[in-house]
Amino acid sequence: MSIVPKETIEVIAQSIGINNLSPDVALALAPDVEYRMREIMQEAVKCMRHSKRTTLTAEDVDGALNLRNVEPIYGFASGGPLRFKRAIGHRDLFYIDDKDVDLKDVIEAPLPKAPLDAAVLCHWLAIEGVQPAIPENASVEVITAPSNVKDYEQKDDGLPVDIKLPVKHILSRELQLYFDKITELTMSRSDSVLFKQALVSLATDSGLHPLVPYFTYFIADEVSRGLSDYSLLFALMRVVRSLLQNPHIHIEPYLHQLMPSVVTCLVAKRLGNRFADDHWELRDFTANLVASICKRFGHVYNNLQTRLTKTLLNAFLDPKRSLTQQYGAIQGLAALGPNVVRILILPNLEPYMRLLEPEMLLEKQKNEMKRNEAWRVYGALLHAAGQCIYDLLKMFPPLTSLPAHAVWKSNARVTTTVPRSTSFNFGLNI
Repeated sequence: MSIVPKETIEVIAQSIGINNLSPDVALALAPDVEYRMREIMQEAVKCMRHSKRTTLTAEDVDGALNLRNVEPIYGFASGGPLRFKRAIGHRDLFYIDDKDVDLKDVIEAPLPKAPLDAAVLCHWLAIEGVQPAIPENASVEVITAPSNVKDYEQKDDGLPVDIKLPVKHILSRELQLYFDKITELTMSRSDSVLFKQALVSLATDSGLHPLVPYFTYFIADEVSRGLSDYSLLFALMRVVRSLLQNPHIHIEPYLHQLMPSVVTCLVAKRLGNRFADDHWELRDFTANLVASICKRFGHVYNNLQTRLTKTLLNAFLDPKRSLTQQYGAIQGLAALGPNVVRILILPNLEPYMRLLEPEMLLEKQKNEMKRNEAWRVYGALLHAAGQCIYDLLKMFPPLTSLPAHAVWKSNARVTTTVPRSTSFNFGLNI
């Protein structure tokens, strides 16, 4: 029996617009709600104990939500004491005296100024000789936004309609300049030393989290439009790797937007110029990037690696796909580990080789470029199978060195005894 009554579930459902929730569903949801609440509070108690405190605070609950990959609760609690009143007709029943507030007044009221914690802040005095327009550098008149945020429109009958403009995502001037500089280097100067320094900045600097949605949209948009630009695609994948390496960025909510772009650079039919650009290197780089994403975020999104392996396996086994796509799929599966190779690639190796071998022979395939692609795929298969067998061999104990030959003299002749050869039989289920 749950301590959360089903009536509470029904009230919460009504508060979010679900008015026809059946009592059986509410009764089934109540134990799960109680379990989740207990789980969060147990994690909060752990955070409290690790902080060497005996009083549970809201920060401990936020830490527990962060550990469970749940977005923390935003807002500021009231600092005033709670006012309890005795219920009429009940001697031992009290309730909190909440003041009724009109929702319209709350929505239209200006937001209060958020309290700031004591901290040490840093800002840019100048960026390449240009002073950014931020409160620390500029005057108040320069940075003040226009007070009139409303617009008016005329109906058909001539009556004015008050239209509130949407709230914009406000970025500081220095973040805007930073984003513009990174995108400019990615688009046009990806082979410069400054771009390498920019990648280091993306991987280490704190305070870049407000730019993550902008970088995500930029990467997805440029990958979809620039499949013929090899250097741009490689630069974009390096930017993705730097963003993933930054420990100060909470990038999990944006993985669903990044993964299609990354997988495209792995199994796309054509990346850059097919003759001049080394798209094989880009596919190898992207395969390692995909493996690092699964390794880091696989415990957060349980179906991430499952969906990825399904996509790569379909590209590997589809005979209608080009050899470049199959190469990317093989490299992606091999980067996920020897277990994936043993389960998904090795059982399909024999029928796949029957289709690949004619493409490798000069007598049957006259196109030199396709023969080269077939040999690339063959090399990827050899490397994947070799890594899998090497991983299996590591489970066996190392072979002991053979004893030295015994030598002695007999009748002025040297006689050498050679130990019997020992045969080892490895039973590998491949």
